[in-house]
Amino acid sequence: MYLLRRQAQKPSPEDDSAQKDAKVKELRAALGPLSGRNLKYCTDACLRRYLEARSWNLDKAKKMVEETLRWRATYKPEETRWHEIAHEGETGKVSRANFHDRLGRTVLIMRPAMQNTNSPEGNIRHLVYLIENGILNLPEGQEQMSWLVDFSGFSLNTNVSVKTARDIIYILQNHYPERLAVAFLYNPPRIFQAFWKAVKYFLDPKTFQKVKFVYPKGKESVELMKTFFDVENLPSEFGGQATLKYDHEEFSRMMAEDDVKTAKFWGFDEKPCHIKNGLSGAEVVPGPLPIAPIAS
Repeated sequence: MYLLRRQAQKPSPEDDSAQKDAKVKELRAALGPLSGRNLKYCTDACLRRYLEARSWNLDKAKKMVEETLRWRATYKPEETRWHEIAHEGETGKVSRANFHDRLGRTVLIMRPAMQNTNSPEGNIRHLVYLIENGILNLPEGQEQMSWLVDFSGFSLNTNVSVKTARDIIYILQNHYPERLAVAFLYNPPRIFQAFWKAVKYFLDPKTFQKVKFVYPKGKESVELMKTFFDVENLPSEFGGQATLKYDHEEFSRMMAEDDVKTAKFWGFDEKPCHIKNGLSGAEVVPGPLPIAPIAS
């Protein structure tokens, strides 16, 4: 007579979801009372991202959240305004695209060849501002964004330093967990390989898997990219049919409007402003702007 052994059954999606909801509650309790901006920041969705980033280990997720709250209290990313860092964006080296990916995610476009300053802090604050802005403009129910990196005209002379790249990676992985869906590096030249070898070791396994190299002659990588984007929306620099034109004056106006949305979301008492007479964004004057509802 054979003894029948019960095979271990995987938890149902409902059970798994309930367990994760319970973990979120445990993390919130472990963090203790929160108030002000910390309470605003630590939504259930936010805590879930931190748990996901630490493989649902409560202690590790708690430590990660606490480190982020300390960083935000010092760095104050929600207080940065476009006119303070607009000079970093004059060439369009990083900008928010005017289209979304197939899942409605915000898209950030990066063009390393358009690097225009030598300030590590300026470059980092500019990117952090646009990450915050990308999050601000996510549609309801969507928490991640996509990055497109255009290597047209790339040279090591215009690229950020390895140290700056390391600092950016640290901030992204530790203070914006699970915010990146995918990063497509489009047609990087051979000289980029040396830089990539130096920085890839700073990427954790999850982030590393999100970085995709795409080459115009590589059918598989191009097809992968098309699963994320409509060809009609993609700029020609990424093998698409659209035209990529960065207008710093127009982009500055859009960011000034979003600064009003940011102030409203965080509860700041801030006067709205707009760009004066087409200036680059370094000078702003009071003026009425419509306030659009922020995406939760």
